[in-house]
Amino acid sequence: MKRFWFFILFLNLFFYNSFAKDLEKEVVMEKKHMQESPFGVLEFLHWNHQWNNFKYSSNDDLKKVVALMKEAGVSWVRMDFVWDDIEPAQGEFDFDKYDYIVDLLYKNNIGLLGILDYSAAWASSCGEWNCPPKENALFVNYAVKVVGRYKNKVKHWELWNEPDSGTYWKDQDGLVGYCQLLKEVYIALKKVDPACKVLNGGFAQGNSSVNHLYDNGARDYFDILNIHIFQSPAIPNSIKAVNAQVKLAYKIMSRNGDANKELWVTEIGCPGVKRGHRYNNWWMGKNPNERLQAAWVRDVYTQLLQYPYVKKVFWAFFRDCRKFWDNGTDFFGIIRYDFSKKPAFAAYQKCVEEWKNGR
Repeated sequence: MKRFWFFILFLNLFFYNSFAKDLEKEVVMEKKHMQESPFGVLEFLHWNHQWNNFKYSSNDDLKKVVALMKEAGVSWVRMDFVWDDIEPAQGEFDFDKYDYIVDLLYKNNIGLLGILDYSAAWASSCGEWNCPPKENALFVNYAVKVVGRYKNKVKHWELWNEPDSGTYWKDQDGLVGYCQLLKEVYIALKKVDPACKVLNGGFAQGNSSVNHLYDNGARDYFDILNIHIFQSPAIPNSIKAVNAQVKLAYKIMSRNGDANKELWVTEIGCPGVKRGHRYNNWWMGKNPNERLQAAWVRDVYTQLLQYPYVKKVFWAFFRDCRKFWDNGTDFFGIIRYDFSKKPAFAAYQKCVEEWKNGR
């Protein structure tokens, strides 16, 4: 009788170990797929403020949107780690909100591109969020704290968002001040986590900004080139302009000895507004409807992923906003504000499936 029970115990242990190994292998494969996948989205998971109408005011909403990301095939999320949130007063840090979001994405095998931005009110050179810090060392200290805290779960960091735009960096100086900050942050972050990858802040003003980046001596202070591209699908042949911008950016990289670096497009998108609904037009003209948005998703991923140096493409955004811009920009999401799916959601899914199948 004892032999029988020993045999049963042996079988249980055998099958348990086999199951555990298969599960571990599956997790490793999923993480490898996540690293290789080019499919990302920009989403404001940290938005829980009055100025953004408390877009994510509960953990349930965060869980719901991450589940939909998984369903869509999203492998990467680009999100701000706002300095003013994290260090509202000098030396006083609050990571609770970001801890939860980082853990949620990590558990779901979704990679995170963290944006280190903007100025905290107490540290801004002009007292506003979109001015550079009055002392670079203050920003470097915040960046080091963030990267040090999350270095086991987040390996990709972007310095600022659209520093070549007066909306996000006042005042413009041809990226001179920004490149100095980039150099100081890069050196500091590599000491905290030598394995991290640093991206320049996604550029909004085209390839003149890529030239400024190199002209200001920043070549050795970013690991991946990062650009933003916006065109309207309502304009015929606009996808040609997207292709041209990517090819020229890579030409500039190659000319400066950076042909081996990756190029990421961390913002590209357009509105998708329901037929019959009237909203103020977005900055590129007439708002595309939801079907035209879905076609643009298809065009963007089909075209951009043909270039071997384009490794990641982030659709902006994943979920619609609620009266933040008060124009078509509020409808960039591939899901609506109420979490229902637009046609663009299925188009995104289809692109992911085709990529997985090598088509």
